Amino acid sequence: MDARLRAVCDLMVEQVREQAGLHEYDGHVQDLSPDGIRAGLAELGDVRAGCAEPDDAASSELEDAASSDLGNTVSPELGRPAPDSGESPSSAHTPASHDTAHLHIFEKALRTVHGDLEMHRRNPLPHLLNLDLCVYDREYAPAADRDRAKRAHLAAWPDAIDASVRSLDRVNAPTARAMLAAADSLTAVIPPELADTDIAVRARSAHGRLVTCLRYAAEHGDPRSALGERDLALLMGAPEGLDVSLPRLAERADQETERLRVLLRDACHRLAPGRRPHALVRDLVREPPPADAVLDRARAVTTELMEFTRGRALLPYLDGEVRVGPTPPSRQDTWAMMAFAAPGEPDAPSWYHITLPGPGWRTADAAEWLAVFSPTMLPAVTAHEVVPGHFAHARCLRRATSPVRRILQSLTFMEGWAHYGEELMVEEGFRAGDPRFAIGVCMEALIRVVRLVCAIGVHTGAMDVPEAARRFEADTYLSGRAARSEAERATFDPTYGRYTWGKLALRDLRGEARRRWGSAYSAARFHRAVLSLGSPPLGLLPAALAEESAFPLSRRP
Repeated sequence: MDARLRAVCDLMVEQVREQAGLHEYDGHVQDLSPDGIRAGLAELGDVRAGCAEPDDAASSELEDAASSDLGNTVSPELGRPAPDSGESPSSAHTPASHDTAHLHIFEKALRTVHGDLEMHRRNPLPHLLNLDLCVYDREYAPAADRDRAKRAHLAAWPDAIDASVRSLDRVNAPTARAMLAAADSLTAVIPPELADTDIAVRARSAHGRLVTCLRYAAEHGDPRSALGERDLALLMGAPEGLDVSLPRLAERADQETERLRVLLRDACHRLAPGRRPHALVRDLVREPPPADAVLDRARAVTTELMEFTRGRALLPYLDGEVRVGPTPPSRQDTWAMMAFAAPGEPDAPSWYHITLPGPGWRTADAAEWLAVFSPTMLPAVTAHEVVPGHFAHARCLRRATSPVRRILQSLTFMEGWAHYGEELMVEEGFRAGDPRFAIGVCMEALIRVVRLVCAIGVHTGAMDVPEAARRFEADTYLSGRAARSEAERATFDPTYGRYTWGKLALRDLRGEARRRWGSAYSAARFHRAVLSLGSPPLGLLPAALAEESAFPLSRRP
């Protein structure tokens, strides 16, 4: 890894260790103190000043392939390339010039997020992720090596937490309240064999200081949770190399909501003609499975989706092993997650984790939570997490042709791809004879689009968290604890509208690919082109069409 990429990774330790598999960071925590962040940002500038840019010369073949209207594939509602993004969608692309632009966007994003917005002072989530030990449970190395790294990581908790406490001086009260449960649960990851050691005693003592810090913010912090329109637009746009207009994006979200309602209504009519969709949906999610049956059903639908996708040859790579199991205790703020074999580590089984209600849950809360694993919903969730979603994407990341593409992963693309994959299965005919699958996909999509609406609403001050919870209850099948959890997530994950945003960008690009390629278009070709970029910032998505035309996968070295 060159010095310029290393400087970026040093400011993204948790992400690159887990998502990219850079295990040279095992046992280390990032210094998220104000001084630590300033030093990391200074290193970005110092390193870049001493680095030559890679060769940006474009071949004449690529110049012919990348026509001047390529920028039309970036819809105005989704954002325009930022003036300093390092690349223009209408520029001629080579793999090297694309990677240069990709790296530059990440550098600029880090300066925006940590320098301009100082999110390390406002949001506890990166600090909690910095402490998490769950990555060492993946089977990427011998158990003894992972245990040593876990022990070293736990031993670093006191210094890391002291740095976090120095940083977290701008946490608003709603965000702190939303994060307290996740913070409290962190000690559950301390291995039982270390429970009575000095390392664990010091770690628990430091953990208490962090929880005290968040409780103080919950009681005395600013009661307003809004970042403001400018800050949210920067937080969303900088990592994607785009200037974002939140009003135009909100308008596009409203249009997507209406499109999904039509699809849902049609699917409901096929299943139960004459029934009102809202009433039918409520009945369908009132069929939650027994908690002890969820994992087996998830395994069965995983196998079914894998066989269907392979049979249609929709993706360039679909190998490897997926295992299904319960979500680790420190990550139970979400229904389900994929812990995949990352591109920088030896291949190993990936884990599809599902969060089941705990023994202390009220019966009503458990039933509401389990609704997402009903026969209608579980296949859509599995398509997102496994195939053609995160697991399938990760298999392609392992084959990406450069370190930049393997390591620097846009979360908006990543979640957008998985969300795009859900409706792709409907379009391709998965369970075509059972409208419940299409209903489940539409219901999941409505949750994602309401996330985008609520993120914009909460952070522009147009709605508060209780109003956001009511929006989830009105526009989706969620209620009670599940709806509150989704609304509260807007406070500490303000860009969680990325699912819908990324999906819309991919659908727009697919429309452009169909227009350009005509009869040569196929879903397999489009997916190969997009996934060859790794997990690119949205502002660079148009490069997929240019690179596929000039540098087809079959002709790359």
